[in-house]
Amino acid sequence: MSTEARPFLKWAGGKGQLLSQLDEHLPKDLQGQTFTYVEPFVGGGAMLFHMLRRFPNITHAVINDINPHLVTAYRVIKEQPNELIQRLRVLEQDYVAQSDEASKKDFFLDIRNIFNESQLDDVDRTKYLIFLNRTCFNGLYRVNAKGRFNVPFGRYLRPTICNPNTILADSELLNRARVTILCGDFERTAEEIGDGPIFFYFDPPYRPLNATSSFNSYAKEDFNDAEQIRLRDFCARLGGHANVRWMLSNADCSAKNPADTFFEDIYADFHLHRVYASRAINANPEKRGKLTELLIKNYE
Repeated sequence: MSTEARPFLKWAGGKGQLLSQLDEHLPKDLQGQTFTYVEPFVGGGAMLFHMLRRFPNITHAVINDINPHLVTAYRVIKEQPNELIQRLRVLEQDYVAQSDEASKKDFFLDIRNIFNESQLDDVDRTKYLIFLNRTCFNGLYRVNAKGRFNVPFGRYLRPTICNPNTILADSELLNRARVTILCGDFERTAEEIGDGPIFFYFDPPYRPLNATSSFNSYAKEDFNDAEQIRLRDFCARLGGHANVRWMLSNADCSAKNPADTFFEDIYADFHLHRVYASRAINANPEKRGKLTELLIKNYE
């Protein structure tokens, strides 16, 4: 079943298109030893599920995100997959039963209000999160300054809202790998450092390439240049542990503006590489396409 495990949400910045390139930059000896895998910015989990499938020798994994609804979803899928599937199926049937697009839009807006306003148990919170992700515009997750989900209706004819095979496969993999699920600041993951080999993969909110490309509103807190530098400092401290290796993705700002060498400057002591990424989540189809991203490592 684990071969079917994949992200249960569409997520901006997801690494599904980049996995083969990321594989080329992983430490070469990961297959030959047991190790702990840590993702301080798990997001949609494309890299997480890929790593858990590819490396059954991962004996413990730690994931973290600052988005509490996303973290709740991982916990529900790990611990209560069957209850989630049951409730999602009912919600999907109710949505499909709406007679026309206007009715579906009203249904969507009602669910969005419930998600934003109501006190919900964890399974219902996750049910509505998945529903909104499948029916909102372009599959975005975006919140306003008050932390309220504000993405408009997506006008999809028959979206797949409940995918039981994915939910069950993800649950099986999260349990098999003993995944610890945290919610909070990325630095919390340092508490999980033990004596054995550890590999960190960082996929933080990207630094905007320009003033108009600032889609990083996954949570109401901004991830600005000061936060990027704090992350660099955290990575540098990790390097003080002989058993820790890490890899980090971010925007290739100097490809857009050669004068913007922010990352080249702050990560000058580490190894920088470039990979090609496709960007599908953009309101303007002409701006969807290939661009380079940075991949930064503390190992050769």
